[in-house]
Amino acid sequence: MGMQASAHIVWDWNGTLFHDNEAIIGATNAAFAELGLAPITLEQYRSLYCVPVPNFYERLLGRLPTDAEWELMDGVFHRHYATHRERCRLTEGAAELLAGWRSAGHSQSLLSMYGHEELVPLVRGFGIETHFLRVDGRTGPSGGSKAQHMVRHLEALSGVVQPARTVVIGDAADDAVAAREAGARAVLYTGGSHSRDSLEEVGVPVVDTLAQAVEEAQRIAA
Repeated sequence: MGMQASAHIVWDWNGTLFHDNEAIIGATNAAFAELGLAPITLEQYRSLYCVPVPNFYERLLGRLPTDAEWELMDGVFHRHYATHRERCRLTEGAAELLAGWRSAGHSQSLLSMYGHEELVPLVRGFGIETHFLRVDGRTGPSGGSKAQHMVRHLEALSGVVQPARTVVIGDAADDAVAAREAGARAVLYTGGSHSRDSLEEVGVPVVDTLAQAVEEAQRIAA
C-alpha cells in the first residue's frame, strides 16, 4: 500500500463492512421497551433512522427524549448490542474487497461511530486490521454526527491521503455529510441502516452491493 496511492476509501463499519442489522434492531427494541414503546421492524427502522440519534427517537415518541431517557435508552442499547453482535459477521464479500483494493495499490482506513475500545478488537478478530492505514472508533458521547470525527480522521492521515481523492463508503446519510465536511466524496450502500429512498435524497451515488461501491469509488476518485 504505497504512500502515493491514487485513491483512498474511508470505510464505515456498522451496517457497511459489518452486517449487524439484526443486532441493531434487537438492541433498538430493547431500548424502546424501557420507555414502553412498541417494537419496530427493520423496514420501519430503515425508513425512520437519522442522526443525531435523539432525533430518531423523537420521530417515534413525538418529542425529543429527556436527558434521563436518552441516557437510559443509550445504555440499554449498547448493552444489548454487545450481546447480539456476537452472531453477526462481515458483509458478504467484504474481506475479499478489502484485500483486492489493497493489492491494487490503493489505501483505505476505517472510521466508525462505534466506541473505539470496542471497535478495535472486533476488527482485529475478523483478521482485517492490516488492510487499513488507520482504524478509528468514536471517542466521547454517542448519538452525534460523524462529521468532526471524519475531519480529524483525515487530518491524521495528512501527507498520505488527499481528501479530494478520498471516497467515504457508508450506509447512512450522515456518512455523506461527514465526507462533505472533510472535503471528500461519498458512496452510500443500501444494505444497512437507511432505505434506498432516504439515501437517494442525499445527492450522492447509491449502490446495492459493496462491490458496486468500490467500483464507484474508483471512478469518482480517479
